[in-house]
Amino acid sequence: MASGGVTLPNSRRFPVNTRLFAAALALSVVAVRGAAPADVEAIALITGDMHSAYERTAQFVARVDRVRAENPGVPLAILIDGDTFELGNALARRSGGAIEFAMFAALARRAPTVLNLGNHEPEFYDVAETVRRVEATGVRVASNLVNRANGQPFAPAAAKLNLGAREAVVIGVTTDNLATFRVAVRPSLDPADPVVWAKNNFPALLPLAPVKIVLSHAGMRSDRALLPLVPDGTLFAGAHDHLRFVHREGRTVYVHSGSWNESVTLAWLHRGADGAAETWEIEQQPLAAGDPADPQLAAFIRVTRTKFATAADAAVVGRSASVLATAEAARFIARAVAHAAGVDAAFIGNTTFGGGLPAGDVTREAFDACVRFDGAIFTGEVDGVQLQTLLAAANQGPDTSWAERRGEFVFGVSPAEILPGRRYRIAVDNWVARNARKYLGTDAITLTEQPALLLKTIAAAALATRQP
Repeated sequence: MASGGVTLPNSRRFPVNTRLFAAALALSVVAVRGAAPADVEAIALITGDMHSAYERTAQFVARVDRVRAENPGVPLAILIDGDTFELGNALARRSGGAIEFAMFAALARRAPTVLNLGNHEPEFYDVAETVRRVEATGVRVASNLVNRANGQPFAPAAAKLNLGAREAVVIGVTTDNLATFRVAVRPSLDPADPVVWAKNNFPALLPLAPVKIVLSHAGMRSDRALLPLVPDGTLFAGAHDHLRFVHREGRTVYVHSGSWNESVTLAWLHRGADGAAETWEIEQQPLAAGDPADPQLAAFIRVTRTKFATAADAAVVGRSASVLATAEAARFIARAVAHAAGVDAAFIGNTTFGGGLPAGDVTREAFDACVRFDGAIFTGEVDGVQLQTLLAAANQGPDTSWAERRGEFVFGVSPAEILPGRRYRIAVDNWVARNARKYLGTDAITLTEQPALLLKTIAAAALATRQP
């Protein structure tokens, strides 16, 4: 059973150091590989939680071209596990996701592409209209999300793909947490409990093809219960939690591909020797803004930016002394929250953060990509044992063990020394306060709202005083 590593097709395993991977993202260090081994039957290129990360959208399409060029004749499928769009991205909002739809069309021209609906797909249109627009690009939608008005699914729950001599079935599962969808579309949705739905539908859908693929945007907490329901050898991609790791159970591989277009996953389908069962091997590659970009999509992004961007988007919010990866930026802001609230420790939900921060001037656009949501800060008090428990579950990364993972987590900061018998004051963001059992492991901590303390105001103030 492996977790947090990168498996290459030659079956050697290389552990991934989080900081080294972040450096690779910044420097765009991607190993050049030769032609695929003779036993490779197909490649699935997987991503999810892209969230309108336009600085790497054209680069993602170019990476697809690179994979195709390096593996001539090998069937390729592109699998997108939800949350392609981001309402908080002003350019995406004003253009109605024009860049995403152009990306979908570019991908569909290159390889069969399947999208599983996430909670951020209906950011600019209702679900039915979003599905119609996506499918008009040539991308197929697979999702179990149901229209409350008529009781019918917005799209088929399964899509079949031809991968050369092999046929695959791709099943899409969506989160049932209505609170994560845009308010305006919630009344139209009737999401199913992912586990109940899978128990009722996997037995009929998974046998539709020999190669079995599940795209789940239900979150890892649900996926833990879904994994025992799939046959050995299934490729199971998770999303929604903004995680990146690889986990194996027998021949089944469960993978999260990260978020914000910072990495992509290649899943290599290997033909078994002498009739043995086929296996999946996984390679996770970093993707950086400096990587080669598809010229056509890059030009479209420039035109769209010229048309829809405003001076406010380019306004400087503050300054970062260095490039900060998402986790580093999150901890920097958590420290700012602790200082502003006058507390000992602070914990912020991981999906509150999108991308990291650039070195030098931080524009409003970059700031909003880093700190996605605003809201009041809440404060409370815990003893040292409780604080140690909170910290032990915080700051997870690709190397976190499978046993420790529960999905979304908190980025946290605390004193270097924690004394069990001492009382400590903590601060959390409003999303963590509203979902304390999920993020803190308990709802027994009394948390009091501090309406004068707003997350984005605190983060912007911290950047405004940060010097190179």
